[in-house]
Amino acid sequence: MPQIGIGFHTDAFNSSHKSFEQALAWAQENDVHYIEPGVIEGACWIHGLGYFPHVSLLEDPALLRKKMATYGVEFSQIDAAYPLSGRDGLTVGVPYVQKAIAWAALAGSPRVATTDGLHKPEGLEDREALDLMKRSYGEIIRVAEAHEIVVTIEVHGYFTTRADWLAEMLAFCGDSPWLRLNLDTGNTFIAGNDPVEFADRFLDKIDHVHIKDVSQSLADSVRGGATGIAISHVAAGDGVNAENIRQILAKLSADGFNGVLSIECEGQGGPMLADSLSWLRKEVAAAGFTERVPAFA
Repeated sequence: MPQIGIGFHTDAFNSSHKSFEQALAWAQENDVHYIEPGVIEGACWIHGLGYFPHVSLLEDPALLRKKMATYGVEFSQIDAAYPLSGRDGLTVGVPYVQKAIAWAALAGSPRVATTDGLHKPEGLEDREALDLMKRSYGEIIRVAEAHEIVVTIEVHGYFTTRADWLAEMLAFCGDSPWLRLNLDTGNTFIAGNDPVEFADRFLDKIDHVHIKDVSQSLADSVRGGATGIAISHVAAGDGVNAENIRQILAKLSADGFNGVLSIECEGQGGPMLADSLSWLRKEVAAAGFTERVPAFA
């Protein structure tokens, strides 16, 4: 049976204003061993006071890695998804992602997430934006290869939710093993795609998965007119995307996927995340996976 990691994105605790260490404590209490935070470059008061569940690149990555080990938790990836499709993709996005890659290598994170913008870039034609992103990813992957960190492209925006453009993006650096896909089950759905067909097309590129359900009300109001969901306000399994997630898990299992499933939901300070975790563990077992636990945990 293929083994799979189960974790969550710490944005589940954004609205409850918890710290990253509180997210680690929740993971330990619920026997979760993988975590995915956003990263910021620099410092801000809300982070310093412990009201922000993500991490700063100013924090020492080796010391943070040791602290996480005491909770039995490691990174599945860190989220450095500054949109790379706009004019500032090269000047702001690229150095931010490159710094995140070097930090990730010391922090023990095997992946760094990236993405495009939610909307058509202002002042750029589609081909211009794609060419700009190709140059950006060339610079990013040059650093990723040196540090042996996988860079994932998350399905989240104007380009990445369109399958043909996403295929072009995943081929920006030839067959480099360091450029892979972060499939987001909710974003593919809300953009109007069939998530199962979408996943099937890119099955051999998927390295990390965001498990995100969608409420009926949100689907009714914006599906086909949006490209991404900031945060899902329904537990995994309780929305209209549950059956798609179930089928995707079956396809991943049949293909021998051994990455990490990272739950993305509002969390409600823990209860909604706990409901998502309970549902996902049942579905993972039904799909033929066993849950992987790091050796140190």
